[in-house]
Amino acid sequence: MKFIYSALVLVFLSSCGATVNVDYEKGLDWTVLKSYQFYTEMNSGLNDLDDTRIKKAIDSTLQKKTFQRTDYNQYYVSFFVQESLSNSKNTIGIGLGSGGGGISIGGGVGIPLGSKVINQRMTIEFRKATTGEKLVWQAEYDGELKEKATPKQKEAYYDKVIPMMLKDFPPKENKK
Repeated sequence: MKFIYSALVLVFLSSCGATVNVDYEKGLDWTVLKSYQFYTEMNSGLNDLDDTRIKKAIDSTLQKKTFQRTDYNQYYVSFFVQESLSNSKNTIGIGLGSGGGGISIGGGVGIPLGSKVINQRMTIEFRKATTGEKLVWQAEYDGELKEKATPKQKEAYYDKVIPMMLKDFPPKENKK
């Protein structure tokens, strides 16, 4: 029984791994750029309440990295989310089997645990605040949010996800 419990815990923990994909312009001197502002017109794909939650999480994370949100900024920050609804990926498997004499028959079914989830692909972009507003840094994160998440759960989700996405901003590489 102890083995089964340990195996279940291991399966649940291994399925919770989050991946952040980051891309940026090489050769940029990241040490001199320390101010930012959000685009005034953004189509994030979310409602205004979630936009505010994400902006608050981005502000908090960047200010801890000594960036300042100003009107005379060096970066424009934008974010957008693509969402799709699906059943929870957590399932319990039930299998039946029969065999003997070299012949075997098997079958199985997965029973979903929990309710539906919202699959989110969140992207945060930094663009230089110059003519053309060239993209210089981007992070993407794929995650799941409960379909009927409370405002507190959404805030906790974004407060966890945004720092992971901005962990490697700015890149440690300097212009050479």
